[in-house]
Amino acid sequence: MKINQLSPFLSVSPQIGVQDVGILAAQGFRAIVSNRPDDEADDQPPRHDIATAAERHGMVFRHIPVVSGKITDDDIVSFADAMASLPGPVLAFCRTGTRSASLWALSEARHLTSEALLRATEQAGYDLSGLKGRLDTLSETEAIFAPVRDDAVFGRTETHDVVLVGGGSAGIATAASLLKRRPGLDIVVIEPRDQHYYQPGWTLVGGGVFERSDTERPMSEIMPKGVRWVRAAVAAFEPEANQVVLEDGARLKYRTLVAAPGIKLDWDRIEGLRETLGRNGVTSNYRFEMAPYTWELIQTLRDGTALFTQPPMPIKCAGAPQKAMYLACDYWRRHGRLDDIDVHFLNAGPVLFGVEDYVPALMTYVERYGIDLDFKENLVAVDGAAKVATFEVTTADGTTKPVRRAFDMIHVCPPQSAPDFVRDSPLAGDGGWIDVSPETLQHSRFGNIFGLGDACSAPNAKTAAAVRKQAPVVAVNILNVLDGKSPRAVYDGYGSCPLTVERGKIVLAEFGYGGKLLPTFPSWLVNGRKPTRLAWLLKEKLLPDIYWDLMLKGREWLAGPILLPHEPAEHAAQEACDTDGRRKVS
Repeated sequence: MKINQLSPFLSVSPQIGVQDVGILAAQGFRAIVSNRPDDEADDQPPRHDIATAAERHGMVFRHIPVVSGKITDDDIVSFADAMASLPGPVLAFCRTGTRSASLWALSEARHLTSEALLRATEQAGYDLSGLKGRLDTLSETEAIFAPVRDDAVFGRTETHDVVLVGGGSAGIATAASLLKRRPGLDIVVIEPRDQHYYQPGWTLVGGGVFERSDTERPMSEIMPKGVRWVRAAVAAFEPEANQVVLEDGARLKYRTLVAAPGIKLDWDRIEGLRETLGRNGVTSNYRFEMAPYTWELIQTLRDGTALFTQPPMPIKCAGAPQKAMYLACDYWRRHGRLDDIDVHFLNAGPVLFGVEDYVPALMTYVERYGIDLDFKENLVAVDGAAKVATFEVTTADGTTKPVRRAFDMIHVCPPQSAPDFVRDSPLAGDGGWIDVSPETLQHSRFGNIFGLGDACSAPNAKTAAAVRKQAPVVAVNILNVLDGKSPRAVYDGYGSCPLTVERGKIVLAEFGYGGKLLPTFPSWLVNGRKPTRLAWLLKEKLLPDIYWDLMLKGREWLAGPILLPHEPAEHAAQEACDTDGRRKVS
């Protein structure tokens, strides 16, 4: 799609497709005019489909069909009327853009000289010199045209290049990657919290390796310089109007939107959990303030029963429930207590880990620590005072039954879902997740919207490592959309889960879509299928600095995006412009 600007109010282009409408909305166009008759060619998209897409994006659509080479005075008047009444800027199209450019020149003939009009259209790539006689004639007639729209009084509200929802790792990394590529880009980040957390570190807080303060920094310190930070929560998305609604009712308009709101930890789906969390031996590393309590329980437990739970997928960092368990068992083993503690891993799913290649190494530690694996058991209630947890167990015949288990310590991973305001929005797809292409992370229905991080529908592991690879992809594709191009960067589903199987050793699981192994390092350096000391040093010493000083600052070390080649049609169009520089009147 090549867009040629004729005035601040009007641009013209060749035939557009349904998929281009979102890109036009992202570029700030507010109306579309079709100057092509229906069924002019077999490959022509139905006008109704483009009109529907325009309405979905909050744009006005007008059809003023003109037969090629036969522009009538009525056509000129209709076009002039549209320019006076439609909200701007406007994109007009036909087969090549020539008819639309001609209509503009003819409708402006009473206000501008033919020389000025022909110069403007030539600069846009259209040779309309054949219209000079008609332009001169129109400039001398008393034909009645609609009044000219004054660009200075459009009443436009402020529209930002990028509005980014979420100041977590996905939002900040994307903003930083955008600014690295295009300094000065108008970016708004909407985030209500005043603190930013390095959540992958909470496992090590719960294992006595990190202090809680190591994983927290003021939001003001990590917000990229040059963005506007709006400290508010989002209440709703209005993609048809290219705006988001804040909790106070205010609205922010955008050319492109990045939705990275994170995930909802649904503590209330487990009856009694919220009331007892943080006491009675009930803890979770999924909360910042709870991780130190996990370490306290590990240190003080000398015998009894320890339960570690995992809810149905998807959850963020699917290995985190196991990580807490392995570090606890390692501590108890080192202090001679493990034989007196009955450890259970209760997983609502059917397998220990979703990528089979890493299961043998994990099973070695399950056996070493004497852990009982209980699959298809989903935690549904916790009675902290009685120290009893209730699980919904799925039997071999598919029926379910409640099973009560006593505990002295229980580490809970809560059920998780997309945030409520996402699930209830037009952005939601199956399961309530932001409905995006797994490759480009572009929304499936709104071309100027991208989603990444824990709330998007891409079937990757929801980890910070995944976000590190997703952010550059979204940054490249956002800039392409702003420039009127198609997304070129693709995401391969990369995710990483450093499984802390003991203090000092990690099984470094790295994989992409379909469970394909995607190791960063050669196997002679770090063999991801085996526990290694080097992988532990990576997580303990290097990953925090990579997070704070590289990822959140747009420095994409080993995280650069995969770029698709330019489409042949795009090359051909570019070559045509380079060699000819103009189009002839059709």
